[in-house]
Amino acid sequence: MGCGSGRALPALRAEVGDEGVGFGVDLTAAMLVATAREGRTGVAGLLLADACRLPLPAGAVDGVFSAGLVNHVPAPATALREWARVTAPDGVLLLFHPSGRAERAARHGRPFDSYDPLAEENLRPALGAAGWDLDCYEDAPRHFLARAVRVGG
Repeated sequence: MGCGSGRALPALRAEVGDEGVGFGVDLTAAMLVATAREGRTGVAGLLLADACRLPLPAGAVDGVFSAGLVNHVPAPATALREWARVTAPDGVLLLFHPSGRAERAARHGRPFDSYDPLAEENLRPALGAAGWDLDCYEDAPRHFLARAVRVGG
């Protein structure tokens, strides 16, 4: 979700293997053009869509990878619910960024406080309410990673 210039697409392609299907979703055509300009169109399909209203059936994907998108959507809880809707039971959600929350807050001129939707005390209940079980949370200076598994169906 929020594939941007598609920097993660080659690694995601390798993860799903030759038999898997991968696609990058972005809200703006400009970012999909940037993905193409970087030569990353051959590793995944590209989809122009709102990450909070995906044109996919329920349970259609086995996993969702999002790099930094949760802080940019207008309603993070809505996005988490939508990603759960399109993910099959036992599917995985990875929220990742190559810098920690403190560095990202400083870079974007935001306070580093407990209101951040990625703060564990906010993210864990939001994921639970959306149908995810958070099983890994790392907020290190050089990366942020949250891994959740889709529960129920």
